[in-house]
Amino acid sequence: MQPRQGIVEIFSTFVQFDLDQFSGWATDPKLRRSMQKCLEWYAHQESENFWALYWHKVWHTQSSPLAAAHISAYLQEVCYWVARKFTHNFPTQSSVADCFQIAIARVHKILNKFNPQYSSNLKGYAELAFEGIIKDVLRLRQEADICSDWALLHKLSRKRLVQSLQNIGFNAQSIENYVLAWECFKELYTGDRQKFRKLTKPDIVTWQAITNLYNTERLSRLSFPTSAISQQTLENWLLSCAKAARAFLYPKIVSVDASLSEDDSNLLDILPASLQPSLLTETIEQEEAINIRTQQTQLNQVLTQAIAALDAQSQKLLQDYYGQQLTQQQIAEQLKTKQYTISRHLSSIKKSLLLKITQWSQNTLHISPKSDVVDAINTGLEEWLKIHYSHANTSKK
Repeated sequence: MQPRQGIVEIFSTFVQFDLDQFSGWATDPKLRRSMQKCLEWYAHQESENFWALYWHKVWHTQSSPLAAAHISAYLQEVCYWVARKFTHNFPTQSSVADCFQIAIARVHKILNKFNPQYSSNLKGYAELAFEGIIKDVLRLRQEADICSDWALLHKLSRKRLVQSLQNIGFNAQSIENYVLAWECFKELYTGDRQKFRKLTKPDIVTWQAITNLYNTERLSRLSFPTSAISQQTLENWLLSCAKAARAFLYPKIVSVDASLSEDDSNLLDILPASLQPSLLTETIEQEEAINIRTQQTQLNQVLTQAIAALDAQSQKLLQDYYGQQLTQQQIAEQLKTKQYTISRHLSSIKKSLLLKITQWSQNTLHISPKSDVVDAINTGLEEWLKIHYSHANTSKK
């Protein structure tokens, strides 16, 4: 893959595939003009990390589609390499292009969960997030693929069913009816547990029992007055539930440059115009920037000292896992031990480092170590370790 050069290109171009191979960068004119305008206002800001945090802040405060598109462009390379690594390391029928589209289509999840207060490296955070997104989507996709409609309905949670029906566009009354039908189905039909994934539709007697239960329960459990339904109507409702669940678990991925109509307009064409300079002024307030850099320097010192205080074996394990990017199994084979032993040792090391960061955050930043804070710090630690050992290896070469 040819690396992109310059801030404008990094925040305005998108990966192009030829079959399953990278073939080049496609430039979006609107995003290009937007970045050129920003650099006219602040020509001295040539740091890609600064602009990543800026566009994230704009998106967070204004839900700006333009900002989301710039972030999507920025994360193209890291998404591509995660997709390529995933298809190389894990057996899957999905191609690199498939995995890339799965991940990049969910940039909004990264925008929602990334918190600059705990980590200033959006690209490092995205690398971890993209891998998790691909794993989750492929797992759900496999589950949806191998299950019959009736088995899928059994595996669904109530929350996931409601989300699926909302995603299709059903109104509240229809969702309430469908969920009650689904609950009656689950209560009275279990099927053959030995062949659960290939569960067949209920027989006539079971269908009638499910229908009778629904018609009885509707009188007390539904918020809206509803007439009694037939067995065929109930079956159609449940099939609609299964169809909605598959669409939700296995969504159609639409690229931002896909045509919307016959005139070849696309999603990028409907992005709003550039934002006002005042937003940039607010973002790059000098005092805030200095504070962030100071905190990052202090945190780097805390972690570097904590690693230096580890025993030699622990330091070697971190170097092998994060620096050499060996798998736990490969390290275990080298040391003639079990993979779970390596996993436990790594978890123990990271727990001790996490404790150091948490104590520093509490003492220096006065951040209370609540569960959501600890989770965010833990993610930031994983990013820091990858970047730290990557830089260390680069400097040795």
